[in-house]
Amino acid sequence: MGFLAFLLLGLIAGAIAKLILPGRQGGGWIATLIVGVIGALLGGWIGGMVASVNMNDFFSLASWIWAIIGALIVLVIWGFITNRRSSTV
Repeated sequence: MGFLAFLLLGLIAGAIAKLILPGRQGGGWIATLIVGVIGALLGGWIGGMVASVNMNDFFSLASWIWAIIGALIVLVIWGFITNRRSSTV
């Protein structure tokens, strides 16, 4: 998968993850892109380890599902970090 295709996958996966996860997540499209790209990397790694999925195809349904799952995991972790920080202040 090319670099621009990976960024597009990350942006869309991050946006879908923000729509799926209840609550309010801060940040604009750049934060969504970062969450999505990190989530796509994490989801690709998990998908490769758990399901032996080849994550090199942009139009593969498995690539999209694992990228969204990874973005959801990153959003949950980010929510725990920011909630702990805001509750202690």
